[in-house]
Amino acid sequence: MSDDGIDWIALAGKRAKGKRPEYFEDPAVDRLLSIVMALVAEVSVQRQRGDTLERLLEAKGVLTRDEIERYTPDADAGYERGVATKAYIARVMRGVQQAVEAMAADDKPVEQVSKELKEL
Repeated sequence: MSDDGIDWIALAGKRAKGKRPEYFEDPAVDRLLSIVMALVAEVSVQRQRGDTLERLLEAKGVLTRDEIERYTPDADAGYERGVATKAYIARVMRGVQQAVEAMAADDKPVEQVSKELKEL
């Protein structure tokens, strides 16, 4: 995996079409829920993939789970992991990033616009 000039933060910040669902009265709680659910999805997928790889490698006699635990990445692997970590953090923090962008653009947050429209 390489960076290949992909702007992961920009991609993670893309907005979905339509109105964001509101589950709680406080928009910050909705953003926190969004972050937690993104983490849950990421961790679930990674656990399944890791388990699959470990089982296949051990079953084929390629290496043991203990060897996986003792592995230390080289510089290239460390760099690739760093790139993957940046993309992961960008996906997890997407909601917060969008709120910061809205404040910087002096736009009202979607939650505030929604509340004002409901009061009409």
